[in-house]
Amino acid sequence: MENNQYQWNKEYILFDLDGTLTDPKTGITKSVAYALNEFRIAVEDLDLLTPFIGPPLAQSFQEFYGFSLEKARLAVEKYREYFGEKGLFENEVYNGVENMLSSLKNDRKKLIVATSKPTYYAIKILEYFNLLEYFDFVAGSELNGERSRKAEVISYAIEQCNISDKDKVVMIGDRKHDINGAIEIGIDSIGVLYGYGSKEELERAGATYIVSDIAQLMKLL
Repeated sequence: MENNQYQWNKEYILFDLDGTLTDPKTGITKSVAYALNEFRIAVEDLDLLTPFIGPPLAQSFQEFYGFSLEKARLAVEKYREYFGEKGLFENEVYNGVENMLSSLKNDRKKLIVATSKPTYYAIKILEYFNLLEYFDFVAGSELNGERSRKAEVISYAIEQCNISDKDKVVMIGDRKHDINGAIEIGIDSIGVLYGYGSKEELERAGATYIVSDIAQLMKLL
């Protein structure tokens, strides 16, 4: 459902990272290509690898290339060889994001990152782009793959921030995994169309609201 005029009063705002706060396309697709090359799979058109942006990595290697769980874990290790050195910085903040975060912070909102990316990398990226100061907490997965499902990440964030009223919480993301996780935990969600999920994907997932850009997102928040 889309509604650009209705405003709600959410106190805790959870943001996905990839495709919502930053555009990680170059770094992620290059890292995936690097990993696939280890298994003698050459991908020349990096645009073909954009579906890897958002979902847990091991899951994507299994879904898109038919890897076994063990092979997918090895692929994630290779991915991190490139990503940890170069890929995480081949990234850019979406225009308007920092102004939005600053405005929300001035309104005394509690801002939280909820990402399937390992917390270690998420913090490094936020620090690199001078965004970490806006967030009260960063919730991500563990490097060993634990807590990679979005519902687990959201639940962990709510628990660690001692949030008792879920009606005051909203999850913002660009992919169905963000919306599915929010629904599973029982909180509202906003799907954003400037990332890597389509309107159809977000509608099917059941997003509470869908916005086209950061200006619309700000009006809703």
